[in-house]
Amino acid sequence: MNFMLIFTLILTLQSINTYSLPFVVFHGISDKCSNEGVSYFTELLSNWSGSPGYCIEIGNGEWDSWFMPFTKQVKEIDELSEGYHIIGLSQGNMVGRGLVELCSDGPPVKNLISLAGPHAGIASVPFCGQSGLLCILADSLLKLAIYSNFVQEHLAPAGYIKIPTDIADYRKGCKFLPVVNNEIHGNSTFKKRFASLENLVLIMFEKDQILVPKQTSWFGYYPDGSWSTVLPAKETKLYTEDWIGLKILDEAGKVKFLNVSGNHLEISTSEMKKNILPYLVDNASTTVTTSRSSDLWPSSVRNFNDKLNGVGEEILELHTHVESVSLRSWTFW
Repeated sequence: MNFMLIFTLILTLQSINTYSLPFVVFHGISDKCSNEGVSYFTELLSNWSGSPGYCIEIGNGEWDSWFMPFTKQVKEIDELSEGYHIIGLSQGNMVGRGLVELCSDGPPVKNLISLAGPHAGIASVPFCGQSGLLCILADSLLKLAIYSNFVQEHLAPAGYIKIPTDIADYRKGCKFLPVVNNEIHGNSTFKKRFASLENLVLIMFEKDQILVPKQTSWFGYYPDGSWSTVLPAKETKLYTEDWIGLKILDEAGKVKFLNVSGNHLEISTSEMKKNILPYLVDNASTTVTTSRSSDLWPSSVRNFNDKLNGVGEEILELHTHVESVSLRSWTFW
């Protein structure tokens, strides 16, 4: 009898549910969708929200997260057609923002939910360590000129490294961040697209030692020419001159500056429910649907059993181990 009751409940939940747009997750550097932390994170949010959730592999996963240029990453994503939310994990936010700002013929993005995004740049290198061919190649490239054509074309993180005391070379040589942050040419179309978001959710990790400074998750950064202090987002030129529409969104109440207590991409299930889940659920409408029910059954069964069994809070680590290396004392040429 209990089994039949559970089965009936599952069928009911799948046939009459709150309609929510699908969401996609873009993983961080040295990661891939099949890694346990990322796949479980995606599944949990899909279970809780009732929405289809997809982790979109960036090129060939772990390898291309380091070595595929962002412009190519953005152009190769064609999974969605009806609109969706984006969840970016660290470097994955650069891909997400590229989709929002640079792609003219893609489906609309409603909410951009950013976890530890290097939005204003980073002043450190996510050092890979000597643990295999990938890391040996990455670390060797990082020791070359960051803003040289060769490094910019072959190493993805170089596209968002911004050295406060080397702004001229950054604007001249960095291929990605100055474009999506509208720092040089002031493209009004990019600004309009970014400002069209319904919600921009910026989540900073208080113990983050990978992003330097951690406030880049909120668009905060060092002033040009100085390492002395970190400007809050609202005191940066990007905000005051409104290069990308961040000020427009903020004044409309659409920017959420949130923080969690963990290290880089270390988040608890309660923090996920509080800070991410509300922006994946659309309570404005309901629909009767059966087309996706079979795809969602395994996840729904597990979620339902978890609730019955009282599964406690978990801490998810959504990244593989990397270290951060300061660039303050480096010489650039």
